[in-house]
Amino acid sequence: MSAQQSVFDWGMAWFAEEVHNKERLGLGVGRAFVLEHSVWGGTLGEQLLIAYVGLDQRISSVLLEILQRGSFMPEIPGFADVEEAAKRIAPHSARTPLLENCALNEHLQARILIKPDCLQRVGAFKFRGAYNAISRVDAAAFPGGVVTCSSGNHAQGVAEAARIMGFKAAIVMPSDAPKIKVRGVKRAGGEVIAYDRKNESRETIAKRIADERQAAFIPPFDDPKVIAGQGTVGLELMSDADALGAVPDAVLVPASGGGLISGVAIAVKHFSPGTEVYSVEPSGFDDLARSLKAGKHEHNEPGHASICDALLVPTPGKLTFEICREFLAGGLVVNDEAALSAMRYAFETLKLVVEPSGAIALAALLDGAFPVKGRTVAVVLSGGNVDPDMFATAIA
Repeated sequence: MSAQQSVFDWGMAWFAEEVHNKERLGLGVGRAFVLEHSVWGGTLGEQLLIAYVGLDQRISSVLLEILQRGSFMPEIPGFADVEEAAKRIAPHSARTPLLENCALNEHLQARILIKPDCLQRVGAFKFRGAYNAISRVDAAAFPGGVVTCSSGNHAQGVAEAARIMGFKAAIVMPSDAPKIKVRGVKRAGGEVIAYDRKNESRETIAKRIADERQAAFIPPFDDPKVIAGQGTVGLELMSDADALGAVPDAVLVPASGGGLISGVAIAVKHFSPGTEVYSVEPSGFDDLARSLKAGKHEHNEPGHASICDALLVPTPGKLTFEICREFLAGGLVVNDEAALSAMRYAFETLKLVVEPSGAIALAALLDGAFPVKGRTVAVVLSGGNVDPDMFATAIA
């Protein structure tokens, strides 16, 4: 399949999903499509128009508008972008270590390499992508600063990066976000705007605020600059593994929208094409694992709940899924009990404080979801922002 045809298929799948969402039919969809996603002109654009011209006159108008706007390919970051991001964030981010633990190795009869980005600035990997994106924002073009939406870790990363860059930051967060994450945003000077995650769209709210304030919207995951920033986790991991004389057979990474795992996969595959990369998600929110199997976007059914508050996005990002579909070997799923057990193990044995979402890759090893005996496997501990009550439950 040609790259051009792949882009066309990607656009068709996205647009089909959008036009069947009744709440977003009409010209508003077209504006969102033009502004937020890659669009096509010429022959491919004509194919899109032909494909949908019979569905609805409003949709036809949307497609005509798309054709008039021109065309460009999706901007998929590469390893060079990850390298550039590493240089950009270096003065402000922590280069977190790559650890080994004899007790863990003996317990699993394997060599386990631990990347604890719970030790990163703001207590999570999210600072990396946030700073890589915000440091490029034109203050003159966006006098209102920056706006984002997040369950908490990206929120803190954006607030801290904005503070460093001298921007105002407004963060749309769920009303049930962990208090430690809300406090982290406020401590960095960010404005918290609460929403109901069950009944409201955080993206709609955030983008409306960005428009009203002339602020730059910083996506939580589906953005080339954010992905490249998160990819520095993988760059450091593989560089440090090489210094230890190790080549991972596999790398396990927590996943939600896919910004971290897609960036890590780009870096891992650059250093070692034979290393397998797996996503790890909580039960009921395994949209990426199911999407990888189906070869198309799958959505989580409503009504599920998980203590992994940072991993509750309903479906993978458009750009991140394209990267994951190319580089990932598959997806793993673990339950909340396994996440709590991994938090306890990290505290008692590794001497690390990890939140449920951040512990889920380690949980996949300890719970047996991923066989490791005799292998070298790296895991990313992506965050450590956990409320005291939740942590007390885990280590009890």
